[in-house]
Amino acid sequence: MSAPTAPKSPQRERSFPSIEFTDAEAGAKEFPSSKSRKYNYYQPAKKRATVYEDVTVDVQPDPERYLTQGWIYGFGSGPGGYPQEWTAAKSGNWHAFLDPNEEWEQTIFRNNSAVVHQVDLCLQNAKRARVYDGWNPSWLKFIERNLGAWMHAESGMGLHVFTSIQRSAPTNMINNAVAVSAAHKLRFAQDLALFNLDLAEAEEAFDGSAHKEVWQSAPEWQPTREAVERLTAIGDWAKLLFCTNIVFEQLVGSLFRTELIMQVAARNGDYITPTIVGTGEYDYDRDLNYTRALFLMLSRDEQYGAQNRALFGEWLSEWVPRCLDAARGLQPIWSQPADKSVTFATSLEAATEKFRDVLQAIEVDIPEELNQ
Repeated sequence: MSAPTAPKSPQRERSFPSIEFTDAEAGAKEFPSSKSRKYNYYQPAKKRATVYEDVTVDVQPDPERYLTQGWIYGFGSGPGGYPQEWTAAKSGNWHAFLDPNEEWEQTIFRNNSAVVHQVDLCLQNAKRARVYDGWNPSWLKFIERNLGAWMHAESGMGLHVFTSIQRSAPTNMINNAVAVSAAHKLRFAQDLALFNLDLAEAEEAFDGSAHKEVWQSAPEWQPTREAVERLTAIGDWAKLLFCTNIVFEQLVGSLFRTELIMQVAARNGDYITPTIVGTGEYDYDRDLNYTRALFLMLSRDEQYGAQNRALFGEWLSEWVPRCLDAARGLQPIWSQPADKSVTFATSLEAATEKFRDVLQAIEVDIPEELNQ
């Protein structure tokens, strides 16, 4: 006889709310682009939108376009979002600027990776072939003092100029371009630092710390140092970009890199330095490309063009004399290499001529200070 089984307790039935499908406003309506796989909230520059436009245009909010309720966030003691008052320059449509380089995350990584690989390969080959042993002492001393000093200028511009304003402009397209400039400068400064370390390890006569004293105390470098430090004190983001990429880089940066280093290095038996410095020149050429496009847009602005051109003239009258003083202060270093294939006067004339071309390209009057 089997034992009696305990009666089963009745199972509780759980009730779940039934799913009810409703025609919600956003899901039920059909729009002309409902089935499109392309963005259409902006007008592309060409017939087809590029990836650059898809990932940058209108990513940054703007109450004048879509934020009808105004800024949804802001600073505790200041205006909200990305105020246009952060620069004295004005535009009827800041969003009209598109970076001609079309820089975004993928291009930044790809381009900088290629440059880093090139520099690394160059330095490895130099150490393997012991090319530094063939340099004459005067050229080694020139690199020790002057290229090392320029590393500080590049680092200062990258960290305290472009990084400081990379979110100050009212559109994502401008801020992306400025952020790329910061990446360029910091990477180039790092390349120069690594080059300095390699030379210090390879040559006993090379003082890897000399650049500090040169940048801080050498008379020929103090006007340049002052110019870089004064740049970092500019609060207006457009003025800072203009005075750095249009004025300082043309009259001082390109003068040193292109008109001196790139011209005399090979004549002194050095093919390593032009390769490394050439990457910095390539970076600046790209940065100048977007800078020209931005300030040309402001110069041609239908509503504010004349006002902007007058403003640019004021910036030039302040910064052209300062940068010319910095350029002329560097004149003594032209006599330091053993092979002096170029003179300072020739180099400065070439730099100022290129500067005039840039000003003409953005339709700004040539300042009188340039002819003094």
